[in-house]
Amino acid sequence: MKSLKLRDKTITTKLPAFVMGILNATPDSFFSQSRGGIEIAKKMISGGTDIIDIGGESSRPGSEYVTAEEEIKRVIPVIEEIRKISDIPISVDTRKYEVMKVAFEAGADILNDISALEDDERLALFAAETKIPVILMHKRGNPLTMQKNTAYKNVFDEVNDYLKSRVNFAKNSGIAEDKIWLDAGIGFGKNTSDNFQLIRRCGEICDGKYPVLMALSRKTCIGDITGKTTEERLSGTIAANLIAVQKGASLIRVHDTSEAADSLKILSALS
Repeated sequence: MKSLKLRDKTITTKLPAFVMGILNATPDSFFSQSRGGIEIAKKMISGGTDIIDIGGESSRPGSEYVTAEEEIKRVIPVIEEIRKISDIPISVDTRKYEVMKVAFEAGADILNDISALEDDERLALFAAETKIPVILMHKRGNPLTMQKNTAYKNVFDEVNDYLKSRVNFAKNSGIAEDKIWLDAGIGFGKNTSDNFQLIRRCGEICDGKYPVLMALSRKTCIGDITGKTTEERLSGTIAANLIAVQKGASLIRVHDTSEAADSLKILSALS
């Protein structure tokens, strides 16, 4: 049984990994069916989702950042609606202290920061004070520029070294070691070959000391291999996720939560 510590409780799963559902409160996220609010959340909850990850700022390649005010306007109503019907753990995909503070007050449990606490260092102290888990992700540049520089001498070593440095920053800021989760940043300043190398070695990141989240759902690297459009990449996503879990991933971040949960049930039964 796997477990993860939140602020004031521990969540568990009998499956090989936790399922994190993607709910985009944005008008421009790359998979349109992930955009929405409480109806998507209800579907996820009934489909076996362990955590709902809400984002109010798209980070797809080519997208532009939005203001904290706009992000709050998008995210908070969704959190409030979910909290009326469920105590499911809620993660917020944000780089901004102002957004996370209000989201936490509305009932959010987890900070998912694609900047690994670099863009707003106030987030580190906030996470330490509130004792919420943080997800630290590797990326290069910002969504407008990240796919213009995808050359690495050794992608695993560079991503691994970066995440080790951000783990040290988090711990030095007072964040407990058992509240640190990691994300290799698939598709964030990396080509398909490098993305697949990180999937193969995800369990080795930071020597396997921290839970690793893999966010592979319907991404370009899957389309590059299968030749399928975003809408047609479910099968490729399931295959990639199962391999990532076999390689050591503790969480998978997906658009299709029911299908992900079913695939993990089969993996568990056959392991």
